[in-house]
Amino acid sequence: MQQEHCLDKVTSAGLLVTLGIIFGDIGTSPLYVLSAIVGNQVIDNELVIGGVSCIFWTLTLQTTVKYVFITLQAGNHGEGGIFALFALVRRHAKWLMYPTIIGGSTLLADSLITPSISVTSAVEGLTALNPDIPILPIVLTIITLLFLFQQFGTAALGKSFGPVMIAWFTMLGVLGLITIPTNWEILNAVNPYHAFRLILRYPGGFWLLGAVFLCTTGAEALYSDLGHCGRRNIQLSWLAVKVGLLLNYFGQGAWLLNHVGSTLDGRKPFYSLMPEWFLIFGIVIATGAVIVASQALITGSFTLINEAIRLNFWPKVKIIYPTNLRGQIYIPSINWFLWAGCVGVVLYFRKSANMEAAYGLSIIITMLMTTLLMTYYLFIKRTPQPLVWVFLVTYLLVELTFLVANLSKFAHGGWITPAIAIVLFTVMWVCHKSRKIRNKYIEFVKIDNYLELLDELGKDMDVPKYATHLVYLTSADHSTDIESKIIYSIFQKQPKRADVYWFIHVDVQDKPYTMEYKVVELVKGKVIRIEFKLGFRVEPRINLMFRKVVEDIVAHHEVDISSRYGSLNKKNLIGDFRFVVLEKFLSYDNDLPVYEKLVMDGYFFLKDLGLTEAKAFGLDTSSVEVEKVPMVIKPTRKISLTRVS
Repeated sequence: MQQEHCLDKVTSAGLLVTLGIIFGDIGTSPLYVLSAIVGNQVIDNELVIGGVSCIFWTLTLQTTVKYVFITLQAGNHGEGGIFALFALVRRHAKWLMYPTIIGGSTLLADSLITPSISVTSAVEGLTALNPDIPILPIVLTIITLLFLFQQFGTAALGKSFGPVMIAWFTMLGVLGLITIPTNWEILNAVNPYHAFRLILRYPGGFWLLGAVFLCTTGAEALYSDLGHCGRRNIQLSWLAVKVGLLLNYFGQGAWLLNHVGSTLDGRKPFYSLMPEWFLIFGIVIATGAVIVASQALITGSFTLINEAIRLNFWPKVKIIYPTNLRGQIYIPSINWFLWAGCVGVVLYFRKSANMEAAYGLSIIITMLMTTLLMTYYLFIKRTPQPLVWVFLVTYLLVELTFLVANLSKFAHGGWITPAIAIVLFTVMWVCHKSRKIRNKYIEFVKIDNYLELLDELGKDMDVPKYATHLVYLTSADHSTDIESKIIYSIFQKQPKRADVYWFIHVDVQDKPYTMEYKVVELVKGKVIRIEFKLGFRVEPRINLMFRKVVEDIVAHHEVDISSRYGSLNKKNLIGDFRFVVLEKFLSYDNDLPVYEKLVMDGYFFLKDLGLTEAKAFGLDTSSVEVEKVPMVIKPTRKISLTRVS
């Protein structure tokens, strides 16, 4: 709670960090939005003023009202994003899982387009200096270097993000200010009448909303990065950012009004605002801004997958912590997936104008899913129902309109991100559904029935000692229960005599950074259960955490961990600890329906691609024993055999 309060304080450092990591995506949209709206059409007043009016009101209603002032209120102990929002509401309705994984999948899928279109748009400014400059090699080099750099962390580079974005937004505002006076007529765009006129009366005007929507695609990132900067820092800095964006959009509109009757013919309104002597400086600043924007998006993708893993929506994969900064993570598999996707997008579309057709279709689906989750959140927070219904109806209408308009992009490359999103959705759904199937059939027994036997086994000298301290991971939510497979492993598969038996349970909490534990002594000094309560953003480094817990309870004289071997005990040496991890595999002895068999086959395929249970729980010690356990979900029906002589 104290940390959330600190994050919510407005400071100059907080505002600088916010500018550096929050507004990159939405802040670089002036590079291509008006180019996408005008396209190859002949420039006329109605198109330009109506297009800028649509941008003005989209940034106001969608970004400012929905995200900056309403959705940012739904902080999960200071954290934001679609999975953090789901963690707030998941206990109230099971069906909310579906909009969550749809939104998470489409958000990640659209991440393939953002670095591609942003970097390409910035580098294409070089064609104004020399039309023969090869753009693709430069773009691919920048993107590759960006993803290569991820493994080293962004601690050093992050310090420059704020100043880069200050230079960027200052440039946007100044360029707009010096251009707007060339045609004051553009200020009429503030009147929403021109937006409605473009949509309802201009030939093909409704479908231009697909291009207009590009101005707000980064709005979801404002909420996702809530935990990095705090609500008030985001809200205050957004006011300055929005001014800079609108000045530039209105400046580009004024330039376009000065060219009524002509076509763009490859020119970019954004770069056309710059004096020729400033163009190279503008390209450098723009390139720096899109690198910052791409970096923020990549970091956000890592955070998204990390949360999905902790909420059982993604297979356990390798996560690296390259710096000591909280929340700074690196996921190699996601990093190279995004790199391959970005390279593929650049090579397929080749120009930013072509990428505009594929951009935005997936992110509007994410926004729709956030609207559904946010509506449910407002209900459970007892917001007056008329206000909740106004919110729901307004944003369903706005976002469904944008969705329909974006569907026009589908045949022109827009199919790419939805296709990728379907694959990602399938992965998340299989992970979630398979867990439900497994949990449904896991057999638990009462541990009280075996406590006396555990105590006796520990004293039975006929059984070779397996370890001084034997540790199992258990999924039993209650301290009175234990998996029957663990009992089988201890007593039957190979009787395992130990002096102390430990059972560790990890409970993922709805709060992001909870780190608590509870010790339950089932048999004093002999059978101990440790219950970890970890937030959905906390890495489960069980080996390290268990060691810390043992040190604490030894300091309180609750357990003796010294070696029980006479020669070693004399020297006060600590006894050996051995972890036993039960790795499940799908047994052939199953008679599953086709649907459940496909789900479970998919789960084990994904599981083989990910980390083992031991590595996933941070058990990097050499004292880990992995036992393969067949998972029998639905046993095969009895086989009738006849004995013959």
